[in-house]
Amino acid sequence: MTMYDLESLKKTQYELSELIGVSGHEEMVVEYIREKIDGLIDKIWVDPLGSLLAIKEGNNPKEKIQFDSHTDEVGFMISYIEPKKGFLRFVPLGGWDTRILLGQAVKILGKDRKVFHGITGSKPPHLTTAEERKNAVEISNMYIDTGMSEEQINEAGIEIGSVGTLYDPFVEFPNNLIRGKAFDDRTGINILIHIIKEFSEVSHEDTLMYSFSMGEEVGLRGAGPAAFTLDPTMALAIENTTAADVPGISDAECPTYIGKGPAITVADRTMIAHRKVNTRLIENAKYEKIPYHMKKPIFGGTNAGRIHLTRSGIPSSVVSVPCRYIHSPLSLLSMDDLRNSVRLVSAFIRNPASQ
Repeated sequence: MTMYDLESLKKTQYELSELIGVSGHEEMVVEYIREKIDGLIDKIWVDPLGSLLAIKEGNNPKEKIQFDSHTDEVGFMISYIEPKKGFLRFVPLGGWDTRILLGQAVKILGKDRKVFHGITGSKPPHLTTAEERKNAVEISNMYIDTGMSEEQINEAGIEIGSVGTLYDPFVEFPNNLIRGKAFDDRTGINILIHIIKEFSEVSHEDTLMYSFSMGEEVGLRGAGPAAFTLDPTMALAIENTTAADVPGISDAECPTYIGKGPAITVADRTMIAHRKVNTRLIENAKYEKIPYHMKKPIFGGTNAGRIHLTRSGIPSSVVSVPCRYIHSPLSLLSMDDLRNSVRLVSAFIRNPASQ
């Protein structure tokens, strides 16, 4: 029985989006995943870096596929607390477009995971010169205003090294679109949770290995150790990727499009996709009439870039859900693309690697 109806996918996407799990602080995301999949696989554990690994044995133990999605999101870390007034200075964790950081709502994790709200600010525009207003504000000139004094900040357990992220609530848009925080890569997690549910009840040839990897946004840090531990014969990274089907971007420049189905990577900045893996993806998409398109090279990078170089080399590729405004607090994607991505991964599994 398949488990990827739209309402189930939407609910899981919402729940994952609301969690805070910036790089190196992914525990709440890992706990959520574990709760959803425990009992549906044969083995599950957390590795020393904090990645969640899981294995579901197949009928053919020689073929082992690793499916990877990362648990972290872009965020920030507190670097200094202003005396008395308690304004917080911060540094980015991951690749923010710094132009969007100013004047944003943020959430910060304090003691016992209590969430505190804040606003990013800088020198008021009324007090800047015309020349200053021409330039983007540097992060070093920004701060977070929580409304709390230094003493209250300390009581809240917010300190140097505390983390948080920009926040905007999950919203449903027309035409089966949704908007929310941290779709990169809670979307991949959503897909794999539904795949695990499906194949807990469906026989499969290949052994299925799952890595919910920490630290992708700060240098693909968790994927290599995870792949070394799992030692697969093939790998797929399941991701969000940039959809640039917006005004001012030509078709030649646009990596992927919303509404055209999952995007299959040919090459990105971290790897050239293995033709054997892509052939299996494409043939299955055609056979099951699943819409898909090829992501134009050579934009971005994923954990597949680290996985494919592990041990003696692992044939790898990437399946991504196109997403507008990625690496911002309000990414936008199509539920139809999300569901078709689950369908593609499911079809990929049901066609054995030995064929």
